[in-house]
Amino acid sequence: MIIKIAKHYGMCFGVRDALNLAESTAKKGPVSILGQLVHNPVVRSRLTEMGAQEIPIDSSSAPQSQVMITAHGASDQVRGSWQQRGYHVADATCPLVRRAHGQLGQLVRQGFHPVVIGTPGHVEVLGLIGDFPGATVIQNEEDFPRLPEKISLGIISQTTQPISRVLQLVQQLRLLRTSQNIRFCDTVCRPTKERQNALHELCREVDVIIVIGGRNSHNTRHLLTEAKEKGVVAYHVESADELQPSWFVNVSRVGITAGTSTLPETVEVVRARLEQINSAD
Repeated sequence: MIIKIAKHYGMCFGVRDALNLAESTAKKGPVSILGQLVHNPVVRSRLTEMGAQEIPIDSSSAPQSQVMITAHGASDQVRGSWQQRGYHVADATCPLVRRAHGQLGQLVRQGFHPVVIGTPGHVEVLGLIGDFPGATVIQNEEDFPRLPEKISLGIISQTTQPISRVLQLVQQLRLLRTSQNIRFCDTVCRPTKERQNALHELCREVDVIIVIGGRNSHNTRHLLTEAKEKGVVAYHVESADELQPSWFVNVSRVGITAGTSTLPETVEVVRARLEQINSAD
């Protein structure tokens, strides 16, 4: 059985930098992380052992004087609220998420109604729209009727959305509302695009794909969905222990990819376990 790893996979620089900041901050003293730093149970457990405690970002208080915003970002309103209450705020917002905030703010200043393509309730999306109470979040075509028709629309995307789906939605909206001024700014991040493109290439080369990442990882679930849409059998695992030998009966080529919050060592352990299954077979 041939085992291939996607050209681009796993932890992105934004998550890596956020993890490094969390660990260095926790070494200096207890810290409250506002939400989940990463959607990865292994990483979260390690941070807990170091003295980092997760609390909801909308909490009224924190048990420590030091709090930390995750790579998913937060609105200026939320960030300012913690600072005004006397907390020291460490900010691990990914630079590419910051760029999305900036693009949306610029559109609003230019008179556009703010629109975000993304998952309603996702922490990144909540941060993007937090400073614009009138913003509209859309996820599919069924959400189009909620968009105002008589004003210009300024559209950005949650950074981890599939770019093909984002472009398709924008095109459909433009075809539906030919007389409306619609401006789109591509804010899907480069690591997400690289992992999606690498997955598409991998799908042409293997029979089964293993997608590694947290169960509640948005971008990991997208990788799984896209693999299945390409007609490849795909399984989602958080660790090597979840691999089942029965998945690989009569399989000659297996591919591996991973979400942007998956540790390199987790990918290596999964690869090693696949080698064991292959040898036993």
